Amino acid sequence: MFRYHAASRVRKRSRPVEAGVPRLKEVKFEDVRVYLVERKMGRSRRSFLTQLATSKGFIVEDVLSDKVTHVVSEDSPAASLWKWLKECAPLDLPNMHVLDISWFTDSMREGRPVAVETRYLIQDIEPTSAEGSTPSPVSQYACQRRTTTENKNTIFTDAFEVLAENYEFNEIDGPCLAFRRAASVLKSLPCAVRCLGETQDLPCLGEHTKAVMEEVLQCGRSFEVEKLLSDERYQTLKLFTSVFGIGPKTADKWYRRGLRSFSDILADRSIHLNQMQQSGFLHYGDISRAVSKAEARSLRNIIDGAARAITPAAILALTGGFRRGKEFGHDVDFIVTTPELGSEESLLPKIIDGLKKQGILLYCDYQASTFNVAMLPSRRFEAMDHFAKCFLIMRLEGSRVEGGLNKAEGDGRGWRAVRVDLVSPPMDHYAFALLGWTGSRQFERDLRRFARGKRGMLLDNHALYDKTKNEFLAAETEEDIFAHLGLEYIEPWQRNA
Repeated sequence: MFRYHAASRVRKRSRPVEAGVPRLKEVKFEDVRVYLVERKMGRSRRSFLTQLATSKGFIVEDVLSDKVTHVVSEDSPAASLWKWLKECAPLDLPNMHVLDISWFTDSMREGRPVAVETRYLIQDIEPTSAEGSTPSPVSQYACQRRTTTENKNTIFTDAFEVLAENYEFNEIDGPCLAFRRAASVLKSLPCAVRCLGETQDLPCLGEHTKAVMEEVLQCGRSFEVEKLLSDERYQTLKLFTSVFGIGPKTADKWYRRGLRSFSDILADRSIHLNQMQQSGFLHYGDISRAVSKAEARSLRNIIDGAARAITPAAILALTGGFRRGKEFGHDVDFIVTTPELGSEESLLPKIIDGLKKQGILLYCDYQASTFNVAMLPSRRFEAMDHFAKCFLIMRLEGSRVEGGLNKAEGDGRGWRAVRVDLVSPPMDHYAFALLGWTGSRQFERDLRRFARGKRGMLLDNHALYDKTKNEFLAAETEEDIFAHLGLEYIEPWQRNA
């Protein structure tokens, strides 16, 4: 039987005190004394990790003294960390291991101090000038990098996105993922890459990606990308898939039939468009245009009002790119649920009825929940979760939007159509759904990869399952999920990988 348990909490208990150090009566590893550097880590996280370590028989020192054997730091640049350590000046500093947090998390997972390998060491680096400053190590996992909306390397990442999209159209997964991982790494960098030598220690950059970067650096553009941008097939598939309800396979089928434009599709009587595709063409001018943050907020007020008219306790969260701090998006995603388990099952149909009565629902595709706890854990990630959801096109009046609508020039209407997605998970799975629907796609992909590869766990929008313990790990918040994975919490606005 699988079982759920709450996030770990360590009871306060009387412990023998040595130099103010909280520790268990039974210490398993007398020769290892850990000091957790609070700088960058924060007091609450340091306290949590201290409790975790002492519960496993480690000694964690409160004070950096000659007794310490292992200094553990998180996200501190090597130069500033060593400068601070030297200022603290314990006499035995040269004999201490100064380690990245990954040594600590690996040790916690193993339940013992793992061997100190080179990959864990934070080397003593003399600070250099700002002109040639030494960057801190960059993780191969997006869930261990902070990535804001400020991208200093768009000249490379834009090229990578074109190449990745073309591989996706051709269903060639390997190179597609490689270019997206490379773009994700470059987006996280605090400054622009000025020469290929600066990428030497960066992960996820293969020969092909570096060749594209070198061409861009030398010529100001990628000839491979320019060729694609003038390629008829790429441009046609990009055009067709921009329509709501049309995926790459349908687009490719139409291209192979000789269709090249929207008018070709609409004029072909042998093509039978489903309701979603019909709505996609009908409202194409509106829903292909970006949605502003002000429009998203207005839609939030509308959905929130509809949900609270059903139950005042309704919980609504704006997710997707807007939760990550973006100013514009292609649609607006919401999670809506209720604290009372089971009540969420009827919530979306009632919201839909309320929107219809207001006359603002232009299209609706409702998918009832197929979620079944007995089917968890899922050994294979599925692109779409099993919670109840609906894909909508809503009519948004300009009078509801602060600052007005984001309309095309010359459009005299007082409204526009906007794509909206709603998903309704049970409250005890809310944190997992919120994390998954917030994105970004690459952040979530690397979070699942990290969970499986580094922690022996399975993560998706439904749950987190520990394979080694054969149990589910419950979470009320996103912070709980990060803690279970031994990861520092990353704010939504820092997940733009």
